[in-house]
This record gives sequence, C-alpha cells and structure tokens, in this order.
Amino acid sequence: MFNWRQKLANLKEDYFDGRHWLWRILLAGLGVYLIIALVLGLLWNGEPDLPEQPQKGIVTGAATTQTLINLGNTLLQKPGGFLSNDVSLPGVWMDNIPNWEYGVLIQMRDLSRALRKDFSRSQSQSTEDTDLAVAEPQFNFDSQSWILPASESEYRRGIEALIAYQARLLDAQQPTAQFYARADNLTRWLGDVETRLGSLSQRLSASVGQKRLNTDLAGDNTATQSTTTASELVVKTPWSEIDDVFYEARGASWALIQILRAVEVDFAATLEKKNATVSLRQIIRELESTQETVWSPIILNGSGLGLVANHSLVMASYISRANAAIIDLRELLMQG
Repeated sequence: MFNWRQKLANLKEDYFDGRHWLWRILLAGLGVYLIIALVLGLLWNGEPDLPEQPQKGIVTGAATTQTLINLGNTLLQKPGGFLSNDVSLPGVWMDNIPNWEYGVLIQMRDLSRALRKDFSRSQSQSTEDTDLAVAEPQFNFDSQSWILPASESEYRRGIEALIAYQARLLDAQQPTAQFYARADNLTRWLGDVETRLGSLSQRLSASVGQKRLNTDLAGDNTATQSTTTASELVVKTPWSEIDDVFYEARGASWALIQILRAVEVDFAATLEKKNATVSLRQIIRELESTQETVWSPIILNGSGLGLVANHSLVMASYISRANAAIIDLRELLMQG
C-alpha cells in the first residue's frame, strides 16, 4: 500500500537537506568574495609614487600639458582604477584613496582652467582654444557618478582633448595652439594654488579644534557680508573626516609637486629673469615632505602637544610653509 505520509516526509527531508547545501554553497561563495575583496583592498590602498622630473621640452607648454595628461591617466589606470565612484567591494569600503583622488582632481581642475583661461591666451580678448574648452568642463564632472555617464568616461574625454591640444602645440604648422609662459599668467594660477593650500592648512589644523577670532571683514571698515556671524568661532573637523582631509591634502600635494616641476621647465626663462627658480624649488621641497611614508595604520589625532602624534598638524605644517613660500614667489613675480 502506498504510504502518502512517508512519501511527504521524504520529500520534506530532501527539500530541507537540499536547501541546507544551497546555503552552504552561498555562504562559501560569500566568504571567498569577501576574502578576495579584502586582498584587493589592501593592494589598491597604495598611493602611486612620484615620477621623475620632466625633461626640458622643445616647445613651451609641452611639459605642463603632459603632466596634466599624466595626472589624469594615473587616476584612471592606477591599481584598482578610479575608486571614488565604486559601488561594489572593495572600493565602496575604501575612503583614503578616494579622498586622495579628490585632492588630485582639484589640482587638475585648477590647472585645466588656467590653461583654458590664461596660459593658452595672449590677452583677455583673444579666443579660447577649442580643445581646452572641451577638457576643462570634463574634469569638473561629478567624481561620484557611477553610470550614465561614468566619471571615468568623462575624464577620459578630457584627457583626449588635452592630447589633441598637445599634438597641435607640438606641430609647427598649427599656430592656433599656443602656451604663453608669462609672469602674469603664472602669478594668477599661483593665486589659485595659494587659496587651495590655505584652505587645506586650516582644515588640517582644525583636527584638534580651535577658537578663532572672526577676521572675515578685517582691513576694510566699509566691507559688509550677507549674514551676521559671531566674533569668535570654534572650528573643529569631525573625527570621522580627519583621515579624509589628510588624504585629500596628500593627493593635492602629490599632484602639485609634479605640476610645479613642469612649471620649472616651461617657465624657466621667466623664473630665471626674476631670479625665482630657487624659490620655486623650495616650494617643491616643502611639498615633497608631505609624501613621506605614514607608518601608523591609522591617522592619529592627538592633541597639539600631547603624548600621541597628530598627523594632521604635521601635514598642516608642511603645507603652511609651502603656502608661505608661494606668497613670496607671487610677490617676486609681480615685481618689475
């Protein structure tokens, strides 16, 4: 006689036993995935080394343009590629390298704007370069866009526009592509660098919290502002953002070192005339200190004179000295 109860019990046993093995397979697959993601995260967490000093180019502007191209290629081609817009493991877990990437990207944006607005134009009424008009907005695209379009595709288009500009720059038969290495052009770009480094220095110094007097309107008794602010401000970087600011400063300094080395090549005659070459090299020397190895597994945030180190204050010291040297260099360049 056919036993329906026994048959049903056997089916249930087979079903649950099969589901048990399915869960084992799924958990094993998840474990392997997490291990692979962990290993890749460790491999991708390294910062690229600084390249060597660029060689003197046969055409003015070639070194600066090539450096900007190299910065873009490094962002896209380093181990792990561009991580700021990752939505999967291990990129979505990582924040040090994405913040480093953002620091590099900010310097690329400033330089591409200077190329379009100043370096490639002889005067304010001259027309802008067609390729640079494409490149500059591409680098200002959202760095966290994953798809439709992805950040990488937009930045790659900007790099291609720079390559096209460089090809015309190197072609003696293409006089429309120019790079004007003048003291006034260099001074304006250094002004952007000065404000960037000043902001980074303040944000780094705020890791321990500071009471600051409000000097927003100092120096002009007729100056006004939109809304009233307190005469004394307490500025402190949230603990969760301390390492973010630190690695953003590392990335910005890494990019700026390479750009300044290229500036030394392309603006050699201008710097020599102003006796400013050594001043530029001193700025580079100060920024190179920001790239020293961080031996601690985490970014420490001890008090200013406490027992535990404060990596942010050390970084702020290097950047502040470089910023002070840039102010001196700008004043030197503006002298007749």
